[in-house]
Amino acid sequence: MKRIFVAFVLSLLGSVVMVSMASSLSGRSRIIISTDIGGTDPDDNQSIVHLFMYSDLFDIEGIISSPSAGPGSKEELLRMIDIFEPDYPRLSSSYPGLLSPDSLRSLCTQGYKGVPPYRGYSLAPTEGSEMIVSAARKDDSRPLYVLVWGMLDDVAQALHDAPDIASKLCVYWIGGPNKKWGVDAYHYIASHFPDLWFIENNASYRGFIGSNSRQGEYENGYYDHALKGAGNVGRDFKNYYGGNVKMGDTPSLLYMMDGDPADPSGDSWSGRFEKMTFSPVTVIDHTEDDRVDSVAVYSIADFRFHGPELGQKMVGAPSFTFGIDGQEWTGFYLGDGIYGVRFSPKAPGRLDYVLTADNKALDGRHGTLVVTGEWPGRRTRDSISLGANWWTDCSDPALFEGKWQGAATVRKHRQEVLEDWARRLNVLK
Repeated sequence: MKRIFVAFVLSLLGSVVMVSMASSLSGRSRIIISTDIGGTDPDDNQSIVHLFMYSDLFDIEGIISSPSAGPGSKEELLRMIDIFEPDYPRLSSSYPGLLSPDSLRSLCTQGYKGVPPYRGYSLAPTEGSEMIVSAARKDDSRPLYVLVWGMLDDVAQALHDAPDIASKLCVYWIGGPNKKWGVDAYHYIASHFPDLWFIENNASYRGFIGSNSRQGEYENGYYDHALKGAGNVGRDFKNYYGGNVKMGDTPSLLYMMDGDPADPSGDSWSGRFEKMTFSPVTVIDHTEDDRVDSVAVYSIADFRFHGPELGQKMVGAPSFTFGIDGQEWTGFYLGDGIYGVRFSPKAPGRLDYVLTADNKALDGRHGTLVVTGEWPGRRTRDSISLGANWWTDCSDPALFEGKWQGAATVRKHRQEVLEDWARRLNVLK
């Protein structure tokens, strides 16, 4: 009788453990990563290996290469998995839930490549946008967090092709420079899906980037402290910024690792955010040269230029080059003799711009854009009204680091985050 009772108790305890494990697993966050890895900034390479080493904490449902006009590709994701593969056996012995290299490869797909259209979406889906739609339509009560490290083109495409998925998506975007390059997709999403759950991190993420002005093992000494000698991933890390930790996209993943993902206003490793009720847009009708216009940092300057009519078939066609801040953007014909280009400045300053075009009416047009340091600043006539779930960097001046709004909310957690990663890296030593 005693044996029967003990067996019954053990069976009951086993059932409790199984239920507990099932509950724990079902409580993990569903995520998709969209990255422009392989582009001009190698910090994505740093962030992606950090993701691989924490894959046991999430239900990862896709990793999308979304470089837009950049040189990144799915092949760069696969290359990083090859680098991670020799370290997987040792890591998985300590963290058995880590995804295997083959599992990670099966999640990789190609997203949008090419010059993004002015309307913000393309006429055909991409493998990446189809992956987002498929994951969002799964019979799963949990929201799908899409963590965007580059441009929003695949998210915009997915929402355009399947607007019914908007209520299932939670988008966390590392904006700033990415907003500059991906402004058309952002404009489409904000204009057509203002009620989307969306974190627009334009500057807070900079609190995670190492600083040359600081000393210590958790600033630019972290490589020697934690990464040196840490297997293949440690050796490879030296190839990006000489081993100095940038990882500007990692705060999006940190948001899923600490705190309550349902509450962007709460403190977490990813900092904290405040609601924004409008996205500032300034339409600049450029009728004369040498004009000076003022816009808020991270806002949208929507330029309109006047020239000859080209006919309805030419609407949306690339028609000129817009040069500003040492870089170039493609401008488009909008119809009725109007040509347009959108630009979102990544930092305060005074920026001169000039047009280059075969069309003499456009070639050489020029002006100046003064960028103020407040975000989102004052509502403009052309601003986009947003719903109750759009969030951005905290505007309290005490939380700035220099010109970077909200960066202090991330900086305060940086050492704790890197200490946590150092424990995993130590397994490889």
